[in-house]
Amino acid sequence: MKRNIILFVLGAAVIIAFDQMTKAAVSSRFSLYESYEVISGILNLVYVINPGAAFGFMAGASAAFRYIFFIGITLIAIALIIYYLIKYKTGSSMIVISLTLIFAGAVGNLIDRIRFGAVVDFIDVYIGTWHWPAFNVADSAISVGAVLIIWKMLVNRRKESSG
Repeated sequence: MKRNIILFVLGAAVIIAFDQMTKAAVSSRFSLYESYEVISGILNLVYVINPGAAFGFMAGASAAFRYIFFIGITLIAIALIIYYLIKYKTGSSMIVISLTLIFAGAVGNLIDRIRFGAVVDFIDVYIGTWHWPAFNVADSAISVGAVLIIWKMLVNRRKESSG
């Protein structure tokens, strides 16, 4: 239990700090929409502001609605993660790591939403003219955390059905 709390707190602090440092570095060194090629044909750094969520979800909604909606949803997700970690003290390390990644990513993007009303994105992965929507460290943490939880659930389901 104590090890999981330490893992959660330290892991979240490191991810949040790294997320905020990378966003600050990009926003202080780039002009909005400026791009820098890192790996030709695969990866650029680009400074964009995303008022919506993943893939620009709700980017067209009013700024006031987005602000309240995204901050509210994020606070609910953060509260649920903390509730789960407190209630299920014997959670596996994989679940704790997954929830740490999701929590830290949510907090990283929440900081942006409170400060700027939008999220700073800067990683542009592409092939030819096809570009994945720009994202950031927080988005990556959320995505990896979600994949790990799904993987853990599938492994557990397989063990239950074969055992």
